[in-house]
Amino acid sequence: MITGIHHIALRCHGLEQYNRAVHFYCDLLGLKLYKQWGGGDACSCMLDTGAGCMEIFSNGTEDLPHGKLQHVAFATDNVDELVEKVRAEGFEITHEPADVVIPTAEGYPVRVAFCIGAAGEEVEFFTEK
Repeated sequence: MITGIHHIALRCHGLEQYNRAVHFYCDLLGLKLYKQWGGGDACSCMLDTGAGCMEIFSNGTEDLPHGKLQHVAFATDNVDELVEKVRAEGFEITHEPADVVIPTAEGYPVRVAFCIGAAGEEVEFFTEK
């Protein structure tokens, strides 16, 4: 089942806000760059928090209200089992389980799925391969 929080995600509104966020979390707060991909106006990275990751995207279309994150991703050893469990309870699956390779320099193969939680929050189930 769930083995911990894999990452939280922050979708910045443009490259300037993305660069400010990376500076804030890395240079000011001391998080370390774990993975990065994309380029130009579509940059993305994961930062190591010491107990999971923080994923930052540059391609948001609007500023988020204070206190709102993009989603929470739970690390699990079985994405598909969790999806079936939440589906059986009537929760909406917004992205079916899929194998994805995040385009980092070395490639980052994962299996992911998304659902909507009980309070309307977006939840991701995430397995590193």
